[in-house]
Amino acid sequence: MSTTTQLDQLKQFTVVVADTGDFASMRQFTPRDATTNPSLILKAAAMPEYAWIIDQAIKEAGATAALPVVIDRLLVLFGQEILKIVPGRVSTEVDARLSFDRDGTIAKAREIIALYEKAGTPRERILIKIASTWEGIKAAEQLQKEKITCNLTLLFSFAQAVACADGGITLISPFVGRILDWHKKSTGKDFAPTEDPGVKSVTQIYTYYKRFGYKTEVMGASFRNRGEITELAGCDLLTIAPTLLAELKASNEPLVRKLDPVAALTADLKKVSFDEKSFRFALNEDAMATEKTAEGIRLFSADIVKLEQLIAQKRG
Repeated sequence: MSTTTQLDQLKQFTVVVADTGDFASMRQFTPRDATTNPSLILKAAAMPEYAWIIDQAIKEAGATAALPVVIDRLLVLFGQEILKIVPGRVSTEVDARLSFDRDGTIAKAREIIALYEKAGTPRERILIKIASTWEGIKAAEQLQKEKITCNLTLLFSFAQAVACADGGITLISPFVGRILDWHKKSTGKDFAPTEDPGVKSVTQIYTYYKRFGYKTEVMGASFRNRGEITELAGCDLLTIAPTLLAELKASNEPLVRKLDPVAALTADLKKVSFDEKSFRFALNEDAMATEKTAEGIRLFSADIVKLEQLIAQKRG
């Protein structure tokens, strides 16, 4: 047994990110970065201790402001509070209903960054979260040229990862647990962490990026168990929910680095690329990625609507 916790061991070679909108959890586990999404913000916004943030967003936006304007304020206010706790970056998500609208995504990202900068937060501390659709990736490519760094989320396939890297995107968030969910449902069987399809997917992407010298960071996300996390020890970043952070903190078992950039350099891989047609076909050929990307967009869109309803009720 090690004398240090698995969480401390993990932090030696992976940046730990808090996957929560709850400030207390962030203070407890001292991550470098934090990620939010509409579901996490909705969950936090429903907690009494964060009611003041909704009230402030409504007040700042003005009584006659459209609901999307208030939502932007709310997301930025949450982000600002998070940045008082974490030393690194916060991810703020563009409205998922814009997932197939390149120009709309670009416009929304610029609005969010402008709100942050007006409040005195430099854009270097913000990652704009965008779904990994073709339109989302192309929007992020343009935003990166404007020094607006992006986190491409709802990523389930190798094709999505390659297109992001070729687009010069700062960071991607492959969803480990949701990939596992799909395979468990479709096969009716459980998978050990070493055989976990989500773990294998992130390992493949990480190895490919390092083998060909891409700068895009890989941040594993959406974990279902501690084993998935320990199998991806060494990944650039891992965004982890408070319950699993607590499990890592409670364990003193030795943690072995599984993903290594030096080892990846000798991997026997061929470089590939995708234009729009081949990207759409590759995604269509991958039933899991097609279904989970669509489902994720639907769920995040539904939670944005719920947030709007919450604000509308507050405004009376």
